[in-house]
Amino acid sequence: MSSAADAVELRLSSAAGRWVLAATVLGSAVTAIDSTVVGIALPAIGRNFSMPVSSLQWVVTAYLVSLAGLLLVGGALGDRYGRRRVFVIGVVWFAVSSLVCALAPDAGALIAGRALQGVGGALLTPGSLAILQASFTRDDRARAIGAWSGLGGVATAIGPFAGGFLISAVSWRLIFLINLPIALVVVVIATRHVPETRDPAAAGPVDVVGATLVTIGLVGLAGGLIEAPTDGWSSPVVMAMLATAGAAFVAFVVAEARQRYPMLPLAIFGSRQFSATNAVTFVVYGALGGALFLLPVQLQEVSHYSPLEAGSALLPLTAVMLAFSARSGALAVRLGPRLQMAVGPVVVGAGMVLLRMIGPSGDYVTEVLPGVLVLALGLVITVAPLTSTALASAPVEHAGMASAVNNDVARAGGLIAVALLPALSGLSGHSYVHPGEFEAGFRHAVVFAGAASALGGLLAAALVRNPGATQRLADRARRGGGVPVCCPLEATPLAHGRHEPVGSNL
Repeated sequence: MSSAADAVELRLSSAAGRWVLAATVLGSAVTAIDSTVVGIALPAIGRNFSMPVSSLQWVVTAYLVSLAGLLLVGGALGDRYGRRRVFVIGVVWFAVSSLVCALAPDAGALIAGRALQGVGGALLTPGSLAILQASFTRDDRARAIGAWSGLGGVATAIGPFAGGFLISAVSWRLIFLINLPIALVVVVIATRHVPETRDPAAAGPVDVVGATLVTIGLVGLAGGLIEAPTDGWSSPVVMAMLATAGAAFVAFVVAEARQRYPMLPLAIFGSRQFSATNAVTFVVYGALGGALFLLPVQLQEVSHYSPLEAGSALLPLTAVMLAFSARSGALAVRLGPRLQMAVGPVVVGAGMVLLRMIGPSGDYVTEVLPGVLVLALGLVITVAPLTSTALASAPVEHAGMASAVNNDVARAGGLIAVALLPALSGLSGHSYVHPGEFEAGFRHAVVFAGAASALGGLLAAALVRNPGATQRLADRARRGGGVPVCCPLEATPLAHGRHEPVGSNL
């Protein structure tokens, strides 16, 4: 923070503190609502534009590519030029790109709008919690973050329900238009009530080269994986995209090693614990992202759920996580993270496999709810220790970077799974409008996703280590005696998330 920012010591009980909390919660809610309902809207969007499965994949991956590629840059811009300023710019950008999506005349325009939304999300997402941490007194910081996470969870729960209603009653276009009034309120509150803060230690230029290379790599990888089922893996276009992706990722690593001010300091991966935790994150969140991409289509096209019913199907997951995640985090503090990180992904995988029961009858209690509840249990077991371990295994001075990296890894895993899982499951073309064909592919997909998640548990058992008792006490003291508060995923089409030092990808 700047010297001016150092004087900002708001109390959560004050009117000024509540205004700051409102701005950050509503700003996060803009991306939360959008992310939760886009997955539910995919069947309606596909039918409207006669889109093949590959185009539906791009509706999701275009957003994730720009978000994942620019997320670290968004945080750096806020540190250098003002967190409130970049946050407000991100909110306005997100609103304008939402309007582009709502008015899109064809699939290409919608995909372009979604990519622009990802840029806005990358600008506003890092700022929400950074503003809270920079604005509140140390004593109130944890309470403010807890309130922010809890209220964000409420927005996540409301989003699918409200979005499903809008899709059923009016049009899928309204799910993008709803972002505009929320964004307007956020901008008014932020400009009037949120103090500006910066990081005086942030030096040097923003790493545009690194951001460009990683974005090119993600676009090439996603494009190759999405187009391969249609064009063939030996297609010159597919091979060129995958080769470009590989070259871009290699160039990114070389550039970051040589940059004086890299957006991703490679030294942060010197910790085996940090690298192992991010490997588990990549696998588990990838599996989850791929399964949740296909689930709303299965519910609507095979089980004949309305968008409103499909949007409400995962409400028990949100409720279970909000109710028990803090307890899971407290248990991990006492026992160490290894056991929960090993067992939790296996339970998540079991929940995904149980989703195979969803069929044409679509009975919620017998076909949908068992998988949702087991999935929720697995996420409760996994997320808090995974997030806290990612943070604790990095040096204190890199806590914010560690959190951002862990969140970015989760998004990249989801992006790759959304691009790859339909191909592995035989879903392509217009298979989503043929219930029998899609059902068969979905059953294969959730088994693949479940196996991948279980693999994440095996990785954790082999690579993650429990810190000693002294270190656990120190970590707990550093968090003020608290534990990470978990929220549903933004890294997937059906969820919302956080990526800051206290919080989670879920």
